[in-house]
Amino acid sequence: MVSRTICSVYKHLQLYNQNLLFGIRGFSASALNEKIREEKLRELRDKVIRVDHAGEYGANRIYAGQMAVLGNTKSGPLIQHMWDQEKEHLRIFETLILKYRARPTVLLPFWNVAGFLLGAGTALLGERAAMACTVAVESSITEHYNNQIRELMSFSPDLTENKELLDYIRKCRDEEQEHHDTGIAQEAEKAPAYNLLTTMIKNGCKTAIWLSERV
Repeated sequence: MVSRTICSVYKHLQLYNQNLLFGIRGFSASALNEKIREEKLRELRDKVIRVDHAGEYGANRIYAGQMAVLGNTKSGPLIQHMWDQEKEHLRIFETLILKYRARPTVLLPFWNVAGFLLGAGTALLGERAAMACTVAVESSITEHYNNQIRELMSFSPDLTENKELLDYIRKCRDEEQEHHDTGIAQEAEKAPAYNLLTTMIKNGCKTAIWLSERV
């Protein structure tokens, strides 16, 4: 009788230990999965903020180049208005870089020069060419922002998790679309070699986005 009782107690202890072990393993796996997810989210935010900061930095330099050439023409106030909005976009992403401790791209010195030269170079070809540059750049950036919105929403169905970032990206996207539409309204499509010019600029933007996401 005593041996049976001891045996029964032993079996219950074994079962309890097994359940406890499985519970610990389950908790560890869950904690590990959550840790992995948090790291992936951090990497995604880092990439998004880095490339968007680089893009807005480059856009500021493009408008600076355009203003250096066309600032005293009838297009000057319109270009200045768009540039002022780009300055606000840059301020937003400079703030987000600090808040999320994102790493800026090391290519900023290159985008500084390249952006200014693109803006000034197209402006030297005339006001329509400058607007064609705006159309090409803003078309690329609007598409890029839309892709980011989809990526962030796909990663986290809980929209509150990335609400701040999504709200800022949507704001910037809408204003970039406005710049694109402004360029069209200002007869950008009548610029010399419009299709060739805009295709080259769009390809350059795609390359800049790819590099700034990674470097």
